[in-house]
Amino acid sequence: QVQLVESGGGLVQAGGSLRLSCARSGRTFSIYRMGWFRQAPGKEREFVGGISWSGGSTYYADSVKGRFTISRDNAKNTVYLQMNSLKPEDTAVYYCGATERSGSYTLPPTYAYWGQGTQVTVSS
Repeated sequence: QVQLVESGGGLVQAGGSLRLSCARSGRTFSIYRMGWFRQAPGKEREFVGGISWSGGSTYYADSVKGRFTISRDNAKNTVYLQMNSLKPEDTAVYYCGATERSGSYTLPPTYAYWGQGTQVTVSS
């Protein structure tokens, strides 16, 4: 099993920044990729970005490209989502997910493990 715990959410004004963290524990050696998703009220969970754990390749949704950056700290088993130039439409609960297999990394069903989520609210 893999456990994921997100932190770092909060309330920020438009144009501001936040950094989310996702700490993983358990059977971490088997993780192939980790992803960040978000879900706004009444909407489906959508892909934000992902990172391949071994090689460190990163991928982003077009809506956040150039504003968000994903990084990892192998020693701490932690993935970060640095969010800059935040917009009100970025408001959502942000989740990190982990998967042990390759596949469609933008789709939530690919990820077997999820954190509890952290709220990000961007005021205009």
